[in-house]
Amino acid sequence: MKRWLALLILAAMMVAYAGRDVPAAPPQVVKIGILFPLTGPVAATGVASVNAIKLAVEIINDKYPDLKLPLAATSGLPNLGGAKVELVIADHQMNPELGASETERLITQQGVVAIIGAYASAITETASASAERLGIPFLNDQSTSPRLHRRGFKWFFRTTPHDEVFSDLMLRFLKELNEKRNLGIKSVATIYENTLFGTDSSRTQNNFAKIYGFQVVANVRYPNQTSDLTSEIQSLKAANPDVVLPTSYISDAILMVRTMKTLDYAPRGIMAQGVGFTEGSFLPTVGRDGNFILSREVFADDLRKSKPLVGQVADLFKKRYNADLEGATARSFTAMIVLADAINRAGSTNPNAIRQALLATNVPAEQLIVPWKGVKFDQRTGQNVLGDGIIVQAFDGKYQTVWPFNLASREIAWPFPSWSRR
Repeated sequence: MKRWLALLILAAMMVAYAGRDVPAAPPQVVKIGILFPLTGPVAATGVASVNAIKLAVEIINDKYPDLKLPLAATSGLPNLGGAKVELVIADHQMNPELGASETERLITQQGVVAIIGAYASAITETASASAERLGIPFLNDQSTSPRLHRRGFKWFFRTTPHDEVFSDLMLRFLKELNEKRNLGIKSVATIYENTLFGTDSSRTQNNFAKIYGFQVVANVRYPNQTSDLTSEIQSLKAANPDVVLPTSYISDAILMVRTMKTLDYAPRGIMAQGVGFTEGSFLPTVGRDGNFILSREVFADDLRKSKPLVGQVADLFKKRYNADLEGATARSFTAMIVLADAINRAGSTNPNAIRQALLATNVPAEQLIVPWKGVKFDQRTGQNVLGDGIIVQAFDGKYQTVWPFNLASREIAWPFPSWSRR
């Protein structure tokens, strides 16, 4: 009887204990979804961006005490028992519908706790909507449409500056250049691809052109990945702006320069909204025809002179992948570091805990390889409020910083020379 009573008491204790919250063992790996174009016309940029994220994960998972980066001095995520970051990589092929479905697959089938992506604004728009519906943090590293952070989403975060920041920067640069060198720049024209990226970029450039006192003489729209820009360049030539402001992905950017040369059209200045004009294959493909093009950027190798961390990471990337860091890859690297730092501070793989940690992010400028004031997300929109940019110009197949003037490694060459004088 006593034994039977003891068993009853033991059973009751087991039931009571089972009802308590038992701390879960730390995970051995933390899965992060990575969504980029890995096939198709911009595959090279997608692959390079993934490689940059892989380098960031290597630094996080192993010890790199000489790098002044979050988590570089430890092995894995210390607040999760040293758990390693594991990437689950998906290809959206520059297809918005596929971007949405791949995001859902990464979350529901692969069990990722957060996602980084997705290069193009049109893909990020649909992919982040899937993450929002499923309650998983989506960290956008490269897309720059201002619309993305104004949808009222609670799971969307963006480290990169957006095109209102960049357009302000570009037109402010033109104003300062005018004032410094009395160049008489009075008019601009936009030429842009017809997806979310291009249309938002042209709109914001028009707004800031008016703010800084420039006349917009043309807005020329063309189909993304077009095979002919003859009529569009002829329209620009007829409008005769002092400065042309292109917004293009890589294949369009290459075609644009070649068409300008064929039609012997050389405005006084060409200043791009980054992306296609700053991707790694652009300058090698167009050769000397790319010299003297200006662009907004968030990274240039010559920043290593004032920011040693830039050189350390760029050299590691070159050693691993035999390629130079550029704006796109530097932003992807930065996003991975920021996300891992948030997950570690959360001390959990619970999505809401990660979201709260992202909201509390405050990475200082000295721990970044990009020339920003830091990373700190707006509590309502998820947009990094400390992002900034630079203006670069192409010389001998390489972009160099020309503005802000205190960071410049070279004097601006102006005007853009005629094709016959190259």
